[in-house]
Amino acid sequence: MKGILGKKLGMTQIFAEDGAVIPVTVVQAGPCLVVQRKTADRDGYEAVQIGLVEDQPPRRVPRPMQGHFDKAGVAATRRLMEFKVADDDPSQPGEQVKAGVFQENDYVDVVGTSKGKGFQGVIKRHGFGGGRATHGSMFHRAPGSIGQSAFPSRVFPGVRLPGQTGGKRVTVKNLQIVKVDEDKNLIYLRGAVPGARNSYVALREAKRG
Repeated sequence: MKGILGKKLGMTQIFAEDGAVIPVTVVQAGPCLVVQRKTADRDGYEAVQIGLVEDQPPRRVPRPMQGHFDKAGVAATRRLMEFKVADDDPSQPGEQVKAGVFQENDYVDVVGTSKGKGFQGVIKRHGFGGGRATHGSMFHRAPGSIGQSAFPSRVFPGVRLPGQTGGKRVTVKNLQIVKVDEDKNLIYLRGAVPGARNSYVALREAKRG
């Protein structure tokens, strides 16, 4: 199984052998526990559900979820996620998943929640150019025309308008793993990862790496 949950610790830089500076995002990946093994015969698809083990376990766990964890024989976790696996994957409930599932120079897709920006206008949200800033212009940061007047006398769905920005699930594809520290459960990814510091992220094997 090539997938793991973790926390984004922040960004830094490391030096390559030729002296080049590489910007990296440090992710504390795992350790995780396999909570459930789903099969095509029972569930209709092949997948593994894993949970992220943290220093402070959740204090309040709903009874249905507590039964779910007790069935697997593992401690309760806050974050659960499924990863697709092959039919012959041997993962079973209770097994550990650590940062060592990935190696240097592997490519991964990172799933996270982007930073919330609140309610924003079209210039910040969609990159509109806006109007003139001087010469008596009364049109600066407004979106302009959003539809026709006579026909069809309505605004079509999908028109880019002001609204909530950020705080959504984002997937960044094909990030290269620069370094893996198995002792500290750290993975160094080249480039930026969505989300704020200490936010949860998921790493999975890149589909087109």
